[in-house]
Amino acid sequence: MELIDEDLLAMFNDYNYSIEYTDDCCGGMICDIKEGMYFDAVFIPFVYSLALLVGLLGNSLLLWVLGWRSNTWSVTDNFIVHLGVADSLLLVTLPFWATQATPVGWVFGTPFCKVAGALFTINFYCGIFLLACISLDRYLSIVHATHFFSRRKPWMVQASCLSVWLLSLFLSIPDWVFLRAINDQRFGNKLECIHDYPNDSQSNINWRLVSRLFYHILGFVLPSAILIFCYSCILLRLRQGSHGFQKQRAVLVILALVAVFFVCWTPYNVTLMIDTLYMNHTMEHSCTSSNSLNKAIVITACLAYLHCSLNPVLYAFMGVKFRHQLLKMFRALGCRVKTRAWLQSAASSRRSSSWSESGHTSNSIAI
Repeated sequence: MELIDEDLLAMFNDYNYSIEYTDDCCGGMICDIKEGMYFDAVFIPFVYSLALLVGLLGNSLLLWVLGWRSNTWSVTDNFIVHLGVADSLLLVTLPFWATQATPVGWVFGTPFCKVAGALFTINFYCGIFLLACISLDRYLSIVHATHFFSRRKPWMVQASCLSVWLLSLFLSIPDWVFLRAINDQRFGNKLECIHDYPNDSQSNINWRLVSRLFYHILGFVLPSAILIFCYSCILLRLRQGSHGFQKQRAVLVILALVAVFFVCWTPYNVTLMIDTLYMNHTMEHSCTSSNSLNKAIVITACLAYLHCSLNPVLYAFMGVKFRHQLLKMFRALGCRVKTRAWLQSAASSRRSSSWSESGHTSNSIAI
């Protein structure tokens, strides 16, 4: 059978939560989309539910610990609080996208479609921008011994966080404009929350390509370059002299956060870049490759969204001060837990530390 329309776009809509299939591909055949639909209906709700459960529990615990001693927050703790809020808000949107993947479809209407889509985008960008802010703060304080952010200038930290949120809100404008709940006749008039770009074929492609370009540059390439540069310089600086155990451990914790970011988001971004080339007809593909690409996007997207639930796990297992504060909170609430070994470890790390940074940035509860 011949292609109905060679200009129909690829199956994944932009960079985030909604997935669009196409009945056709470039091989001159009409592709069977039922297998992909069944896969999504089972895989996406399971993984999203897991991410929601683990992520909300972990981030709630993280925010609880930080909120317990809010008067002793460091600069890093301020950024981490905003990061925990952004991760939690992103996670609460996942059940709605999981519902859309099932035969039920999107049952929440167009207004909530715009809200949920924009909320996802805002908190996605906010999370990665905050990681970049944390890395810049570490870089300036360790490599240049400069405290651009400090507790003596709290307005700098708050202004930076506000700027991150406002920039993320600005980047969500396309969601407010183009997201709609639309009937898809290919799925039996199943409602889907997707971007409804202008009807003109060429205009449609341009909007999608611009959206993808913004995501690739602002959502991955630029932040990744900042993270790599900052932590490469930090590692080189740490190798040049003698530094306290706490300083090295703090860097290791944040390095672990960055490593998890790359492990979670790189496969998705590489897969999405390939899909962008297909969408622009730069690469030829068949029905088999289209179906495989669709599954790869779904799997790597789920892995990427799990990133929001992994940050607090890293803090709990690697952050000595976090564990110390958490155990103190449990003891204050009357919980009997064996704390001697962990408390001794935390006390030892404090005694062996020569990294005070004038108390401005490094004395972080979460590290």
